[in-house]
Amino acid sequence: MQQFWSVPRVTRRAWKVWHRNLVVFLRTWKVNFFPPLIEAFLYLFAIGLGIGSYVREIAGVPYVNFIAPAILAISVMNSAFFECTYGSYVRMYYQKSFDAMIATPLSIEDVIAGELLWGATRSMLYVLIMLPVLVAFGVISLPLSLLAVPLAFLGGLMFAGIAMCFTAITPSIDTLNYPSFLLITPMALFSGTFFPITLLPVLFQYIALAILPLTHLVAIMRMLTLPALSGVVVLHLTWILIVTAIFCIIAIKLMRRRLII
Repeated sequence: MQQFWSVPRVTRRAWKVWHRNLVVFLRTWKVNFFPPLIEAFLYLFAIGLGIGSYVREIAGVPYVNFIAPAILAISVMNSAFFECTYGSYVRMYYQKSFDAMIATPLSIEDVIAGELLWGATRSMLYVLIMLPVLVAFGVISLPLSLLAVPLAFLGGLMFAGIAMCFTAITPSIDTLNYPSFLLITPMALFSGTFFPITLLPVLFQYIALAILPLTHLVAIMRMLTLPALSGVVVLHLTWILIVTAIFCIIAIKLMRRRLII
């Protein structure tokens, strides 16, 4: 048990795995560029302007401005989670990319760490694409909202770690539908995204703050983009850092156990 919780030995070779995934991403940049761009427009028009015509303000903030940081946070969650579940599973099981890389001087820890770093990078790239759209619509404030880019990397790393844990224990790619529907979808709805968590029953407010990672990411994003920074940001950031470290360590250990078996 003590060995399981020890810090994995990851070397700089992990960036080789990251670079491999980046090259593949750039080769299909047209397919990868447009989804987050279109997603930003869809959310703004369908929810921000549609529902926003009925819900004018929340706590003195125009509704479209209220949901703008949530759009970024949900994109961070989705891009990292699905990259390190379905994407990583395909590379591991169907393409046998993991086996090929482990046959080189790369260790299992390097390969999985590289996958986690790439999941975080993909989240950051999605925010970089969506940010100019939100700025153009005037729903977020500069320059503080530029900090959403490094925050996206950290949030992406957190969700990449959570995702890789599911990838390590799933018996088949179809089983990955369960965390998608039972974890990701509820988080996208009940983490203070489209309405404040204070509207939830008190018990559910505590659950959202205690176990839903997206709640903390949305809170920080909102502080950066409105902007409305306060000392609470330290608590949210500390929570994210601790959870990120825990899940990344668990993910690497679980994947090592799976790949060795």
